[in-house]
Amino acid sequence: MATSKRRGSGGSRVLPQLEKARTGIAGFDEITRGGVPKGRPTIICGGPGCGKTMFAVEFLVRGATQFGEPGVLMTFEETAAEMTKNVASLGFDLNDLSARKKLMIDYVRIEPAEIEETGTYDLEGLFIRLQYAVDSIGAKRVVLDTLEAVFSGFSNQGLLRAEIRRLFRWLKERGLTTIVTAERGEGTLTRFGLEEYVSDCVIFLDHRVNEQVSTRRMRVIKYRGSSHGADEYPFLIDEQGFSVLPSTSLGLNHPVSSQRVSSGVKELDDMLEGKGYYRGSSILVSGTAGSGKSSLGAHLAEQACKEGKRCLHIAFEESPQQTVRNMRSVGINLEPYVKKGLLRLEAWRPTQSGLEMHLLRIHKLVERYDPAIVIIDPVTNLMVGNRHEIHAMLMRLLDFLKTRQITAFFTSLTLGGQALERTEVQISSLIDTWLLVRDVELNGERNRCIYILKSRGMAHSNQVREFVMTRNGIRLLPVYVGAGTVLTGSARFSQEAREKAEESVRLHEANEKSKALEAKRKALEARIAALRAEFAEEEDSVAQTTKREEERELAVARDIAKMASLRGSKLPRNDQGA
Repeated sequence: MATSKRRGSGGSRVLPQLEKARTGIAGFDEITRGGVPKGRPTIICGGPGCGKTMFAVEFLVRGATQFGEPGVLMTFEETAAEMTKNVASLGFDLNDLSARKKLMIDYVRIEPAEIEETGTYDLEGLFIRLQYAVDSIGAKRVVLDTLEAVFSGFSNQGLLRAEIRRLFRWLKERGLTTIVTAERGEGTLTRFGLEEYVSDCVIFLDHRVNEQVSTRRMRVIKYRGSSHGADEYPFLIDEQGFSVLPSTSLGLNHPVSSQRVSSGVKELDDMLEGKGYYRGSSILVSGTAGSGKSSLGAHLAEQACKEGKRCLHIAFEESPQQTVRNMRSVGINLEPYVKKGLLRLEAWRPTQSGLEMHLLRIHKLVERYDPAIVIIDPVTNLMVGNRHEIHAMLMRLLDFLKTRQITAFFTSLTLGGQALERTEVQISSLIDTWLLVRDVELNGERNRCIYILKSRGMAHSNQVREFVMTRNGIRLLPVYVGAGTVLTGSARFSQEAREKAEESVRLHEANEKSKALEAKRKALEARIAALRAEFAEEEDSVAQTTKREEERELAVARDIAKMASLRGSKLPRNDQGA
């Protein structure tokens, strides 16, 4: 028995844990917290065609190839050759395992018409035969397929119940991890109604058809000594075996990242703080048909591949070849990335199976391919059936991708009018970043616009941006507002032309005013120059007049001085008397 420590008020104490044997079946070991009970019998029950035998055979094959536990397959309905052919399509080579002493197939032929019930009946011969098979290869695992065939010719129910108990006790005593397949009974899980009580674990498989869509479900009815998931889980049988879709964590404790992922459109990144989406977040682009949702997804895929990241693109409306061709028209060439293995394009019809099968298939692709980006175009094609179930399944998918830090990009087809900001089954509440693209009809044109309804954890633009599809990809045009509304298309061009014409008129008028002002300035400057010249002449004339006056005054002064000098001095000699 395995042990674990649990700490309580009195310290730590060791609690025994039921030892389990891993089946290797994808998803099942997670649901059962480790597999089936080791050394004990497990019943796999259900109706015809639900997958009981496939589950049991894969349990043996995985045990032999992955966990080093040889197994015995004792079949009562199909021969070894028939069983080998039936499971070959899953990639299981039973002949090879038998040759390497990893597996022994023992077909026990039982024909009810040839059996006559007389005297005491027991399973001693079966025990001897089973013991020999176990000893011959050292088996640790056993499959009995199916148990009803052993008792089909007998009517003594009391004796049958006693022998079933003895069989299960015999298997437990030898520590054989056993799978017993059983047909569903009327009102009981098994035909005899006892196996589910004496076995330690009961797994119920169901194959149902709802609205002409086939789905498979699994439920763990009981598991002695262990906790387990009690919900119904969808499962799939394909070319790689049995796969179960488990419920993801409901604790909302998945890791988050602060790293950013570019959208591949620079202007859109600018609307998201210039950095793009958060890594590991979920993005929803909703809008009407033809509004550019798929092209935005293709831009994200191209950008991721340019950075060397893997991208898984799942389409429900276009084939991979059609997607590659169509994206070339907007300058996105995806083909080189497909050839390099960076881009995986998958496509199938949404009517091919139910929602659970779609999600399980997506799970398997993600686990096999390990992408950084997952694009689902459009997710609305999965929304068929009960709205509650759809919401629960999509929540599982989102949680699964978030726990693996995968950036999820979904497109959603919406109706026009008032339904633009609504999504089917309200998945928008599960989304981190929600973009809405729509067609704006104005002046007989339909033009594309985009805006961000929400983006958790970051500042984002509240502008409505027109975008156009060009030969070089999507380009968001600068915001243009005219007459209080956002103008797009020809209305925008017409308004811009009118404003340019008005601006031209205003510039012409301003130029004319400038010319008139310049003429006035020149006239004023000429007048000023003339006044200055006139002033200079007057100034020069005054200066000359002043100079002449000064010279005249000097001459007068000299004359006066001379006169004075003459009066005060002797007369000349010729003027005196004798």
